[in-house]
Amino acid sequence: MVAMYSSHDEAENAVKKLQKSGYDMKNLSIVGKDYHTDESVVGYYNTGDRMKQWGANGAFWGSIWGLLLGSAFFMIPGLGPILVAGSFVSALVGALEGAVVVGSISALGAALASIGIPENSIVEYETEIKAGKFMLLANGSEAELANAREVLGVKARAMAV
Repeated sequence: MVAMYSSHDEAENAVKKLQKSGYDMKNLSIVGKDYHTDESVVGYYNTGDRMKQWGANGAFWGSIWGLLLGSAFFMIPGLGPILVAGSFVSALVGALEGAVVVGSISALGAALASIGIPENSIVEYETEIKAGKFMLLANGSEAELANAREVLGVKARAMAV
């Protein structure tokens, strides 16, 4: 299932709703940009069980990284700085390591293709991420995904991944 959110608050609320409903947090991922050009340092590091982050959206990403398994920061040509939290990190790393690029899509698009997202949807999702939206990816059984769609009220844009 893919759902797009206009703000980090909306994305975080969606994750928290799924968590409260009992959805397995290992099956969720968030992808978004942290592009704010303020005068403070932007970045994060992980020292074992402690993570620190800076920047305008530091509190959001720190919260999401605490809920979801795995985190990464990449500079992707055409998209810029991309932050990823959750199981999708592995798919993105695999696309980057394999230098997989499909047509005119980025490494992010190649990673989305590798998990079954159709190319026409990938172009749309990449455009929305470039515009500052946040992508929530959920995977699981059809019953789990149906429950997630119901909890989030996601209809037309949802698809199984």
